[in-house]
Amino acid sequence: MDAAVKKALDTKTFRPTGRGGGGSISSGSSYITDDGTVFVKINEKSNALTMFEGERAGLEAILATETIRCPKPIAIVKDGSNVALVMENLNMTSMTSHQQEILGEQLARMHLHNKMIVDEMHKGESRITTGSGDEDSSIKVVRKFGFSVPTCCGYISQDNTWQEDWTVFYLRQKLQAQVDRILRKAGDRDLNDVWSLCCQKIETQLSKLANIVPALVHGDLWSGNVASSESVPVIYDPASFYGHSEFDFGIARMFGGFSPSFYNAYFKINPKTDGFSERQDIYELFHHLNHWNHFGIGYKGSTISLLKKISTS
Repeated sequence: MDAAVKKALDTKTFRPTGRGGGGSISSGSSYITDDGTVFVKINEKSNALTMFEGERAGLEAILATETIRCPKPIAIVKDGSNVALVMENLNMTSMTSHQQEILGEQLARMHLHNKMIVDEMHKGESRITTGSGDEDSSIKVVRKFGFSVPTCCGYISQDNTWQEDWTVFYLRQKLQAQVDRILRKAGDRDLNDVWSLCCQKIETQLSKLANIVPALVHGDLWSGNVASSESVPVIYDPASFYGHSEFDFGIARMFGGFSPSFYNAYFKINPKTDGFSERQDIYELFHHLNHWNHFGIGYKGSTISLLKKISTS
């Protein structure tokens, strides 16, 4: 793989720094090249190319908002069964409470970026393109929920086909897809019994939302995917799509790790609306189902408990 990446980058120097990274899905290492240090993620799963194409598109979309820092993607390299995503190398450390406050502000502005463009369009901005969001334009307004390519939360590909309605998109393409995957593998009766009741409750809760403007979300925003680089907050490993901004708080609540200053700063810019707490259960549910699919039956208990809570709320 090293030789293929070296060739793709057209560099004479390609030397590992000894600093690694990555997680349970992909491995990663930093390399010195003619043009500086890069970070290379490698994966050999059958859908690795889809994973990295989605991650690259997510990073590019985040960068395009000019609201929050993330690594700049450089290249995708395929060598046999191995695929590598080459990106900007950022020396990352843990965030301070003050940096978490800044992250909250920046995340709110990222979530509101598309709405800002919509508001500008209503004021008569002639350079703005309307549509699903897949047109080529320096200024683009996204009217639907979805994304231009599939993205992966972990290694499972998500169907991001554009939808007009957030409730339909979230129920069918996020939750139902995860439930179907579990049932195909295990045929779990407990899940099957409670899901039909829960589905109706979710539809009722989400149907109360009005006038949602699609927001670019990170999609996998837990404390392991945020850091500080040169005293600036950084987010990485996105599973992005255009959805309801509150979705990003689902896994943040599931695993914790964010300070009160983060939330206070966020909601000062993008305030909570009625029903926020109930929707957090609904958005956290996706990640319990996704973890069950990734890591097995150890996540069944928490998933069923959350399903029952939603069903009886």
